[in-house]
Amino acid sequence: MSSVAHSHYHETCVICENLKPKGIHLYTSFICTDCEKDLIQTETHDPKYKYYLKQLKKITTPEIFS
Repeated sequence: MSSVAHSHYHETCVICENLKPKGIHLYTSFICTDCEKDLIQTETHDPKYKYYLKQLKKITTPEIFS
């Protein structure tokens, strides 16, 4: 894939629900780099932490078909 084509490819982040160009894949879901960084730095007592948990519950383990 050329760098030009790759730079225009965006995916929807499972946490912020915005189209973003960079991030990680967790099973079949995409987490943008902004949310990944914020998630890692959020303390468990922060109100944002519950929001992140709620959004991450959307991620399900893909089934393995044999």
